[in-house]
Amino acid sequence: MIRRMWPILALAACAPIPVERAERMCLNDARLATGPRGTAGIGVTTNGPYATLDVTVSSDYLAGRDPAQVFAGCVRRRSGQPPNRPLYDQPDWRG
Repeated sequence: MIRRMWPILALAACAPIPVERAERMCLNDARLATGPRGTAGIGVTTNGPYATLDVTVSSDYLAGRDPAQVFAGCVRRRSGQPPNRPLYDQPDWRG
């Protein structure tokens, strides 16, 4: 039974999502297009000192793409429709 349903499940995973959900999901892509994001930490444990560094750099940033265009393209790919509001009018946008 599962073998017969596999193509249906695969197609369902590619189905468009509501624009509002796509907008929420695509905000992160737009943020990453503004520049590298990351965290750093330094500390001491019973095993001695440690340091961590986590940096994310998107290909959109490296290519110099406009975050608003990255956002609009992402929403269109995920929902099949343009965003309801441009990036800079999104309530959760903090570039």
